[in-house]
Amino acid sequence: MGVGTFFHYFGTVLLLAATALLIVVSVTSPVVNNLSILKIDFSGSSTVDRITYGTFGYCIINSNGKDDCTSAHVGYDATGAITRVTQLTFSNNDRDAARVLTRVLILHPIAAGLTFLAFLLCLGTSFLGSFVASLFSALAFIATVIAMACDFAGFEIIKHAVNTRGPNNIDARWGPAVWCILAAAALTLVATILVFVTCCAGRVKKNRTRRGKTDY
Repeated sequence: MGVGTFFHYFGTVLLLAATALLIVVSVTSPVVNNLSILKIDFSGSSTVDRITYGTFGYCIINSNGKDDCTSAHVGYDATGAITRVTQLTFSNNDRDAARVLTRVLILHPIAAGLTFLAFLLCLGTSFLGSFVASLFSALAFIATVIAMACDFAGFEIIKHAVNTRGPNNIDARWGPAVWCILAAAALTLVATILVFVTCCAGRVKKNRTRRGKTDY
């Protein structure tokens, strides 16, 4: 196996890993209650243990074991969960901004789909397949970055409000899904570069070999 082929398949493996990470982000609460992009922990005598925010909704994890989750859908009132269980309020602008940004989170599963398509195309060895794979991978990277930016921008509104104006018994922190999408963006970027460069290098090498045979 040549060096170019090795890097090509290494990029392919990175795309598969990125796909898995983006799937994890896509199944955050309310699909998987305790898997979150942002989590708010409650301490003391509160009847609520935690609020978890995900791609398609949120869950209020109660201490009695009965979770109160929204239905999974695109776009939701992210500030509504915290106002239900505390006296913390948000301005109309913050509430509307958070709601709009949650709609963009549909890019999580879209990016996962694009990354998986790029992975499948990379399994072939043709120039056209590899070139198209690099395009799909680039699109997946762009979608991932946009979704990640909306994650940080939208949920930072809630995180900042909770940690600066909220009761002393609550603490807002980033959940594991944020680091998953950050890692997925990095993996997709590296994979895009590797697949494109090895694709072009392989094409150049093939053309040189063909010209050498013709000259001979």
